[in-house]
Amino acid sequence: MKKIITSIMLVGLGLAAHAQQDAQFSQEFFTKLNTNPAYAGISQAYCGSLIYRDQWLSLPGNPTTLNFNGDAYLPMIGGGAGLTVYDDKLGFESTLTFKLSYSYHIILGPGVLGIGPSIGFFQKALNGAWMTPDGKSQAAGNIVDPLVPVGGNSVTTYDIGLGLYYATPQGLYVGISTSHLPQQTISGSYKQYQYDIARHYYVLAGYTYNASATWDLKPDLYVESDASSTQFQLNLRADWNKTIWFGVGYRMNDAFVALVGFEKTFTGGGGLKIGYSFDFTTSDLHTYSTGSHELAIQYCFTPKPPSKIEYHQNPRFL
Repeated sequence: MKKIITSIMLVGLGLAAHAQQDAQFSQEFFTKLNTNPAYAGISQAYCGSLIYRDQWLSLPGNPTTLNFNGDAYLPMIGGGAGLTVYDDKLGFESTLTFKLSYSYHIILGPGVLGIGPSIGFFQKALNGAWMTPDGKSQAAGNIVDPLVPVGGNSVTTYDIGLGLYYATPQGLYVGISTSHLPQQTISGSYKQYQYDIARHYYVLAGYTYNASATWDLKPDLYVESDASSTQFQLNLRADWNKTIWFGVGYRMNDAFVALVGFEKTFTGGGGLKIGYSFDFTTSDLHTYSTGSHELAIQYCFTPKPPSKIEYHQNPRFL
């Protein structure tokens, strides 16, 4: 399995990087359910995570993304279920996604293989009141783009995804998935507005190396492609005593990433993680942007199984 991880990473290193339609995150280890429905319930816990990304600071109309992921291990359905909601804004354009995920779990070797789909809705909207960087307002009568309706426009359609995810208790994981399977072209009531939803493909891979009794090293790889352009990110984190971590990442032709985080395990069985990342932009946008902020918080707990009640009969009443 380690050879598989290495091979995937080498393939990722050879791929060119370009912007994709779907929102991107530097701390993808908090957002696995967002791209891979088969991840649901793999941790055998109840987890909820919230992540906010403010990308390309100081750039007018810069992208901002808010993403929630929640998943739970449910033995009665043979695996896990999950919920994903994210709201992505870029200038006068916004994307809202809501999807439910299901993962069927199969014991395979030392780990668990999850297989499952996601289904939900995808909404694309334009804000007719947008303003250009030079101060001209579309809503004020300055028609700066005839293809953008003054009153705004939105359109909603269904969306389907599919994924495979394999993980072991030792910290090894590999995932492959696809989103926007219908690959639709949507158009609103404003006939000149059309949007092509490209099918996306994802690869996730990572491993936990126990360097000592107190230090763990965690390399991970994230690859995203729409079959015409591909982007990858490689991270390396050092985890001290399962309490704090710090690390670095690189997203090809886009940014170097600094990572830091904190983890707290509670005696009652729950766990809290807080992570922060900052992107140092290396693309041509570095002359306009001061970087990107990202803040994530996650809470997980493992429910205790109900106490088994034993019954017996007194032979005196038989």
